[in-house]
Amino acid sequence: MEKSKVYFTDMRVGMGSNLLLKLQKLIRRAGIGNIDMNDKFVAIKIHFGEPGNLSYLRPNFAKAVADVVKEMGGKPFLTDCNTLYVGRRKNALDHLDAAYENGFTPFSTGCQILIGDGLTGNDEVWVPVKGGELVKEAKIGRAVMDADVFISLNHFKGHECTGFGGALKNIGMGCGSRAGKMEQHNGGKTAVDAELCVGCKFCAKQCAHDAISFESGKASVDQSKCVGCGRCIHACRAEAISQPGDSANDDLCKKIAEYSKAVVDGRPQFHINIVNQVSPYCDCHPENDAPIIPDVGMFASFDPVALDAACADACNAQPAMANSVLGENLIHAGETAHHGHIHTERDRFDATFPTTNWRVTLEHAEKIGVGTQAYELIQL
Repeated sequence: MEKSKVYFTDMRVGMGSNLLLKLQKLIRRAGIGNIDMNDKFVAIKIHFGEPGNLSYLRPNFAKAVADVVKEMGGKPFLTDCNTLYVGRRKNALDHLDAAYENGFTPFSTGCQILIGDGLTGNDEVWVPVKGGELVKEAKIGRAVMDADVFISLNHFKGHECTGFGGALKNIGMGCGSRAGKMEQHNGGKTAVDAELCVGCKFCAKQCAHDAISFESGKASVDQSKCVGCGRCIHACRAEAISQPGDSANDDLCKKIAEYSKAVVDGRPQFHINIVNQVSPYCDCHPENDAPIIPDVGMFASFDPVALDAACADACNAQPAMANSVLGENLIHAGETAHHGHIHTERDRFDATFPTTNWRVTLEHAEKIGVGTQAYELIQL
């Protein structure tokens, strides 16, 4: 398969310019102008960030992209679908309030905001997945599929279940309706090691499905209610909760790839990754930990698989930040920090979350025809 072109620019700017102008230059150079957007509805998929988290993309980036779309005659709107877990984005009204609180409004971004799967997360379209192995029909937010053109604007960061979250994660999981998110997450149920459990109840506070109860001060998971989202695992400071099924995260990664195919297959598309504030956890968390690596830059491509592959490689070329989850893990493994950085051969995302394998998403997406991992990097 021919290599896909991925365009890159770093985060350096001089006087007389800024990152927003640089982003617009990047996406124009990458060929966004080749898409016919005249009088077309253009969905710009973005993550608005859970309130309390400060590493999500600034709304200024969304405005820069929306302005280019409008210059091309398109009708852009920002969109995301409701969440499955406890938080402030489970329904459209709370979701919009959260977006506004984080700075995403029609006035700051220059375009409207639509929650893709409606008021309660039930406004969905069942989309066939050609070549899907685990998903035959993906449940996608209706507004996402109603759009004529699809653009993903993604914050590239770590993720506790998939290694990292980039274009494919933002598309596949992000465009799934609430039922679609449950379908993707339900590959592995969690279990509690009672000997390790300290009864702090942090896990129960993170469970959206009332699946965790306490008997004699120890947590217990109701398997009939658990959807396998994994949030309790990362809430447990005693490391007492796990997913016994070894394939749980791998199946999640494959489902994300298959949901991504449902969203982008056969339609005009364009993808942008901003690799800054590379926090270890998803922006769905109501907090953000210190970045695991320095800021890298901005990437754009018509191919989301090549885009994520290029970003993963770029991140692995960066030193690890000693004052981070990654740095702590590396120091614990015997690595040495110099001036706040750790230079290591270990994969940055594997070392942050050893139970994850981000390659599964890319390999499966390539296998089912979403794109290719082979890329040509063109630096501006």
